Amino acid sequence: MEDIVKKDVCHTEEGMSCRKSHHPERVKKDLTTRLNRIEGQIRGIKGMIDKDVYCDDIITQLSATQSALNSVAKILLEGHLKGCVVDRLSEGDEAVLDELVVTIQKLMKK
Repeated sequence: MEDIVKKDVCHTEEGMSCRKSHHPERVKKDLTTRLNRIEGQIRGIKGMIDKDVYCDDIITQLSATQSALNSVAKILLEGHLKGCVVDRLSEGDEAVLDELVVTIQKLMKK
């Protein structure tokens, strides 16, 4: 499948390594579109607060925005699993499993 995220290892000026992911262009475009929509939702919520809109209506918009953020996280998690995690496991790097558990725990706090 072409939607696999590939990892790269780079090095900072200080010599420390950092990891990168390479998402296919259509995935980047989808994520960017979703995040732009979320930005608009946040601006709308700010406006609702400024206009003293009924609290329940604001909470409904907050819920929709959180759902949109969760959708972005799901897309990223899928790519991470299918790409980065698979690659690192195939290289014998089982520490990625501990990293994955922490990542999933972070997502489940929401």
